[in-house]
Amino acid sequence: MEKEQNQNSDKNELGEKENVKTDNEKDPQDSKEQNIKNEDLKDKTPEEKILELEDKLARTFAEMENQRRRFEREKEEAFEYGGFIFAKEALNLIDNLERSKQTLENDETLKESESLKKTLEHFDIIYKDLISIFAKNNIKPIESLNQKLDPNYHQAMMEIEDNNKEPGTIVQEIQKGFTIKDRLLRPSLVGVSKKNENKDKKDKENEDNSENK
Repeated sequence: MEKEQNQNSDKNELGEKENVKTDNEKDPQDSKEQNIKNEDLKDKTPEEKILELEDKLARTFAEMENQRRRFEREKEEAFEYGGFIFAKEALNLIDNLERSKQTLENDETLKESESLKKTLEHFDIIYKDLISIFAKNNIKPIESLNQKLDPNYHQAMMEIEDNNKEPGTIVQEIQKGFTIKDRLLRPSLVGVSKKNENKDKKDKENEDNSENK
């Protein structure tokens, strides 16, 4: 009986030793890291601790400033996008005005009418006022006529034979284009010149015939 008790006691002591050993085996790395941290803290002078704190504060303020700038930029972009949509809708006023004016100008029964002249003058005044309001809001018309076709601002809708112009020159503006703050609001719809190949052939034939004579 005493032997069994002694054996159990020895087992318990052995188990406790193993547990202590296991605990000691688990902790060395953690303990080492903690010791290093503690040593670092002990080694740092008050001035170094202050400098470290100041560095952390500077980083925090820098992050806050970045967030503020990001917020301001997103707010500005949202405002500009809203203005962009409004500007596109406002262009309908210009389009409707130009269409109405064109309809009146093409009406044969009104061509010699004095009232038509006055009405067209009023159209021109309103048109200029609208363009002026647009300009104040950084909405500007795109120059098109007699310009070389620029795919960034012009959309060619047709080709028109014209040997007096360089090929690709805009000779007709179907719908005026606009930009807002250097951003394309809508492209100008245009007609561009192209050479009359038949005329070129005839001119060449005439030159050849005259040389042969």
